[in-house]
Amino acid sequence: MSRIRIEGLLAAFPKLVGTGKQHTYVETENVRYLYQPIETMYLVLVTNKSSNILEDLETLRLCGKVVPEYVDSLEEDVAAAAFDLLFAFDEVISLGHKENVTVAQVRQNTEMESHEEKLHKMIIQSKIAETKEAMKKRAQEIEKTKIEAMKGMGRMTAISSMQGGGGMGSGMGGGMGSSMGGGRMDTDAAPSYRPEPAASAYSKAAEPARGPKKGMQLGKSKAGGRDFLESLKAEGEAVEDVSSAAGVSMSGPPPPSEAVFIAVDEKISCVLNKDGGVENCEVQGTMSLQIKSEADACLRVALTAGANTGYQFKTHPNIDKAAYGNESVLCLKDPSRPFPTGAPLGVLKWRLQTREEAVVPLTINCWPSISGGESYVNIEYESTAAFDLQHVHIFIPLPAGATTPQVNQIDGDWRYDMRRSCLVWSIEMIDDTNRTGSAEFVVPAAAPASFFPIEVEFSATKTICEVQVATVTDARTGAPVKYGARTALTTEGYHVE
Repeated sequence: MSRIRIEGLLAAFPKLVGTGKQHTYVETENVRYLYQPIETMYLVLVTNKSSNILEDLETLRLCGKVVPEYVDSLEEDVAAAAFDLLFAFDEVISLGHKENVTVAQVRQNTEMESHEEKLHKMIIQSKIAETKEAMKKRAQEIEKTKIEAMKGMGRMTAISSMQGGGGMGSGMGGGMGSSMGGGRMDTDAAPSYRPEPAASAYSKAAEPARGPKKGMQLGKSKAGGRDFLESLKAEGEAVEDVSSAAGVSMSGPPPPSEAVFIAVDEKISCVLNKDGGVENCEVQGTMSLQIKSEADACLRVALTAGANTGYQFKTHPNIDKAAYGNESVLCLKDPSRPFPTGAPLGVLKWRLQTREEAVVPLTINCWPSISGGESYVNIEYESTAAFDLQHVHIFIPLPAGATTPQVNQIDGDWRYDMRRSCLVWSIEMIDDTNRTGSAEFVVPAAAPASFFPIEVEFSATKTICEVQVATVTDARTGAPVKYGARTALTTEGYHVE
């Protein structure tokens, strides 16, 4: 319907409404008006005459229940909440048909309330407050350092003055002794006969008088930086030494030493249901080729692959798709043409989106229960992967206001992250000796939803997609080519909700 048509129908409605009538609908030749009085206003539903009037009345009643949720039935309130009402009505009616929703569901959908968003905002506010507190403490430390530096400088100045006076007395005594012995002495030349040890003593005394101000500031700053790192560690933050971290970040990962280097990187993002099952699992992988010189750039890379059911593979536009599809070989369409050299070149990509639990390498089950005013949380992991998982970290959120939890039993290590308000369960390696593990901790009583969402991180030197490099040969001669390889699997958004 056009806007002019809608405006015309609404303009005709006040003329059709009678007073003192019991019914709440009016029919014309083409349309039917269903209306509901709300104080001095009307809530109007316009349909065609072939529409089911019982369903339309139900829709009108639901809209009538929705309106008081956003306005107080006053005209200025309706104008102010116009967009909120439009969004609410859009939840009730979709493409001209009533949706099977309740008023509470409409309210929840329009508010778009998210537990993750609330948790994220709480974490940000907590970090801001802690940063302000750390800045305040650091300012106090700097002020204290300045006061100590000024006191130390005053002491050194006094010492240097005393040592300088002694040197002058020694010189004067020497001069007087020479004069009494009958030797004639020129007063202008007297300083040149000052003994060298006295001059050394004066210079050594003067150096500390200049040095402590800068030296003490630098030393104190370094110590303060170490104290700040120690305080972060005490709060549960995983930090490393600033100097070593700076060196690593400046240098970066070392470049591959091999003439031909093949990197296979795979990322998995997964959302597990806290009641069991997989909501969504996505695996994305890339294979990149890095070649140092053009002399080694004419290559054929043969691959081996397992079943890989459900995966979508894509090759670089310059890769011979026929050779890949028939022989699982990555080579350029023109065999005499070399691959680009220098920077890594992505030659193969794959993707899998599934809800099959067999693909998920690590599952988490969490069972919170309340007993005697405390929440007992039992959590377990299980790995069905055919490879080892490394650096496994499981982040279990804790209720607001909770302190360090009481851990009764845990397979692995744990720490309390005060800044993120969570318990971090760490397992260095999951292999055939510990495919399953469990933990139990106790906190003050809280709702079971307070311990979700659980975040999981891990890495591996194998990939879920069974793609491996079999051989690398020279495309011109067929001779084997030496190459280096790296395979890595990492997580990117692995949650239990």
